[in-house]
Amino acid sequence: MLTRIVSLAILIAAWQAAAWEAHSRLLPAPLAVLDFIIAEAKRGDLAHNVGITLLRVAIAFAIAMGLGTSLGVALGRSRKADLALDTPLLVLLNTPALVITVLAYVWVGLNETAAILAVVLNKLPNVAVIVREGSRNLDPGLEEMARAYRFDRWTWVRDVLVPQLQPYIVTAARSGLSLAWKIVLVVELLGRPDGVGFAINFYFIQSTDVAAIIGYSLVFMAVMIGIDVLLLQRLEAHVRRWR
Repeated sequence: MLTRIVSLAILIAAWQAAAWEAHSRLLPAPLAVLDFIIAEAKRGDLAHNVGITLLRVAIAFAIAMGLGTSLGVALGRSRKADLALDTPLLVLLNTPALVITVLAYVWVGLNETAAILAVVLNKLPNVAVIVREGSRNLDPGLEEMARAYRFDRWTWVRDVLVPQLQPYIVTAARSGLSLAWKIVLVVELLGRPDGVGFAINFYFIQSTDVAAIIGYSLVFMAVMIGIDVLLLQRLEAHVRRWR
């Protein structure tokens, strides 16, 4: 913890020194960014925009994790399904997020459905690929035990499949969350009337307010890092505790 604090202090000091040297509104000092964050929070805009973005991230994240996990299991367990869907999955995985977002808005409209769909389509292949690897590496000994004891489908899922897939699912969740919130910002920047992405775009278009852009970015990064450290890292340690 002390190392992290010292590292953060050095980073802030370097930022302050660079701002002094540049002496330009294009590189505001840390205190200028903090002043903006406080002012935006007092107006209520900060909480509103961060809250809206978090809601979009949560909805898209949940849908993508559910669909991606199901697809990954199906691909890992079925050779035919894997051969049939591997190429479409690779195409989707390598399609730029910007392209998927624009097409979603063109085909569905400038609405919340299109925004969530764009994020889900960007994140889903990432989850499916990771979970597919987990499904391919299931312990054959446990599979044989399940057949010997004639496990029904639900018992097999609960006691054989899920425990072995947990580390892969958590890994997909951690990498997917960092991807999802970045894509949500792009989606908001292009076609939503609120959210962190909208706010960044607004301050860029209206006044090129770099303090506002950095301020919103730092606040949302802090929130997402907090979720990762306080929730996902602990969950990952829990599912890997047997090691």
